[in-house]
Amino acid sequence: MAKEGVEKAEETEQMIEKEAGKEPAEGGGGGSHRLGDAQEMRAVVLAGFGGLNKLRVTRKAMPEPQDGELKIRVKACGLNFIDLMVRQGNIDNPPKTPLVPGFECSGIVEALGDSVKGYEIGDRVMAFVNYNAWAEVVCTPVEFVYKIPDDMSYSEAAAFPMNFVTAYMMLFEVANLREGMSVLVHSAGGGVGQAVAQLCSTIPNVTVFGTASSFKHEAIKDSMTHLFDRNADYVQEVKRISAEGVDIVLDCLCGDNTGKGLSLLKPLGTYILYGSSNMVTGETKSFFSFAKSWWQVEKVNPIKLYEENKVIAGFSLLNLLFKQGRAGLIRGVVDKLIGLYNQKKIKPVVDSLWALEEVRMMFLTQQIISF
Repeated sequence: MAKEGVEKAEETEQMIEKEAGKEPAEGGGGGSHRLGDAQEMRAVVLAGFGGLNKLRVTRKAMPEPQDGELKIRVKACGLNFIDLMVRQGNIDNPPKTPLVPGFECSGIVEALGDSVKGYEIGDRVMAFVNYNAWAEVVCTPVEFVYKIPDDMSYSEAAAFPMNFVTAYMMLFEVANLREGMSVLVHSAGGGVGQAVAQLCSTIPNVTVFGTASSFKHEAIKDSMTHLFDRNADYVQEVKRISAEGVDIVLDCLCGDNTGKGLSLLKPLGTYILYGSSNMVTGETKSFFSFAKSWWQVEKVNPIKLYEENKVIAGFSLLNLLFKQGRAGLIRGVVDKLIGLYNQKKIKPVVDSLWALEEVRMMFLTQQIISF
């Protein structure tokens, strides 16, 4: 991510840490309110799929933990590209609206459901949530919750799970990154792109090629071995440096970049699609943009893959967690990542923090919501 707005981030982070140490207000902690016998909380609600005007901050009944769940007083939550796609309805089988968006957050454990072990009220945690993260309080199953290292801030923790787990899984579980290999990552200035760069730096002699919008280059140039403008002919630029191409391509764009990525793979190389941002070109869903990007995707011939010794794969962290039951695998990855964090080898990059009421503006920058 770019470094602009760092002073604002530091100021807001101090505010968050200060608030975390306050005693709960009379009638309910952390900004909750009572209506009759029911407690309420603030939450961002998506009233319908479409533009920014579909988002509003409102009050909702506060959830209580069910068996196997933790109740978390949210201190910060992240905005990812998948949230933009959800807002526009650009996902398979979108849920019904109105809904509370958001898939990751950090905060303090406020209550424990029955059968929950390993956590106590007051623990600092980060968590995956199957929607509903953009609220003052969330409840989520214990298998999706992880304790935060002592020196990790809430804002860093909110930027950690989605970005670093996605990057780690693709590099090490899918593509088997090893010493001396080369990686091409699109949207290198984004959260996953920066996590990829940091994780690649933990392996000796890995070459990282990145594409990004030109205005992000100054902020991320030191994290990449070679950096190209996303609108340039990066295929020729990569081949000029590495005639054989690269070992791993990480593509969150789709469209015509699929064919370009496959053409750059070395024998035994792996192309991984983990997004389709080229299908999102405006504030609202565009059938034309979707159709154009889909038409530009190169049709994959399995015989050609066999002849050229190339691997093509896809990766969706949310499906792996919430639909395919791999929470145990993800916990092992989070443990490894926290180990790297404690060794000072990786660190989440937070550009800026925004208040809950600034959610519409925040959507234009894809940053962190603070409470």
